[in-house]
Amino acid sequence: MAKKKKIVAKDARSIAFQVLCRVEDGAYSDLALDGALEAVPTLDPRERGLATELVYGVLRRRGSLDYILDGYCRQSLAKLEPQALCLLRLGVYQLFYLDKIPQRAAVHSTVELARQMGLERVTGLVNGILRSCLREPERVKWPKQQCDPVGWLTHKQSLPAWLASRWLAEFGLPEASALAEAMTQVPPTTVRVNLLKTDRDSFIQKLAELDVVATPTRFAPEGVIVERGGLRLLNGVDLALYQVQDEASMLIAHLLGPKAGEKILDVCAAPGGKTTHLAALTDNQAEIMAMDLYPQRLDLLRGSAVRLGCSSITTQAWDMTQPCTLLAGQTFDRVLVDAPCSGLGVLRRNPESRWRRTEADILRLAKLQGEILTNAAELVSSGGMLLYSLCTTTAEESREVIERFLDHNSDFVQQDLRTHAPEYWRELFDDQGRLMTLTTRHDGMDCFFATALRRN
Repeated sequence: MAKKKKIVAKDARSIAFQVLCRVEDGAYSDLALDGALEAVPTLDPRERGLATELVYGVLRRRGSLDYILDGYCRQSLAKLEPQALCLLRLGVYQLFYLDKIPQRAAVHSTVELARQMGLERVTGLVNGILRSCLREPERVKWPKQQCDPVGWLTHKQSLPAWLASRWLAEFGLPEASALAEAMTQVPPTTVRVNLLKTDRDSFIQKLAELDVVATPTRFAPEGVIVERGGLRLLNGVDLALYQVQDEASMLIAHLLGPKAGEKILDVCAAPGGKTTHLAALTDNQAEIMAMDLYPQRLDLLRGSAVRLGCSSITTQAWDMTQPCTLLAGQTFDRVLVDAPCSGLGVLRRNPESRWRRTEADILRLAKLQGEILTNAAELVSSGGMLLYSLCTTTAEESREVIERFLDHNSDFVQQDLRTHAPEYWRELFDDQGRLMTLTTRHDGMDCFFATALRRN
């Protein structure tokens, strides 16, 4: 049998199509897209931008796109050829959500993409459905927000139904709707200025010299918001001067309160944004141990440490769901547990995860987090502090994990983080002094939870 010829994607739509097909097969969108773009280094920046918009836009809006398609397809979407469904989602996304692309051009380009990808057999299907979208837009009847709030959040706001129900119960309809909408938008591009090499004002001035518009973040003292697309213009900036990192993530190292001369442990450290931040805040004068389950992810952390000049970090692979016999007899002044979680607070950055996560994952992850927290706590010195943080919105992974831990560990007490935070941070905490940032309330930053535990 002749080997099937591989079609090389060389334009925005073909790149987006191939990446989306790979994501459907289990790939991560960011890695798949980066690889596809690296394969065509001479691609026009506008095409790169369009490919990125199409990939992330289709993934963020997939629930809405499928609801629209249900109104035009004669057969169940589940029965469509997966590649045909990817083509249709691309076409419908351009028709309904990209104002800058003429609608007839969107139809024509999607049909031509099918031919380009060797899918001549589905061109009739694609052409017919997309033209029906143009002729009969009234077929799309969204659920009423007040009458069917879960349907509204699921279909109009593109959430899985189980998450729509959760957010509705947790936040109420207005905030749940606003949060769902925020998770369909492009997140701001923020970078953390590396204090080991420069300061924020100097960094912003350097960007201004490159005609890159940048503004300081309101809460993180070393954070900078770069205009959309500005990262491409940072090629002229020394990579040692900054780390791409969301503002909420930047708060975590500050809340741990690291000091020079201390022993600090980060037990779920990779890829290293918070670890290298700890090194910068202590001016490389603390002894920092970074651990992670996967050795290859620690390679990424070591690379970042070298790039940023963080010389105080050592690394060690370990599964923290098990007692850490590797560090038996050792204790640390401060321990960071930035636990693996459902990631529901960063859905706009990892859009495919909203379709991969299930409600069953929440309890599974909460159990995992409890195991990691318990084992990490054994490594906290008397009078030392443990900070537990994660980027999600569920009570099971945050407040309930801490409640169970405290019920079984009487030598730890929960601390009010407000007592050590700047006054202008007060709005970021709940009434017990736990960090609880929400994208809709706090300058568009990611949703994070963090609380401090002090050992008696």
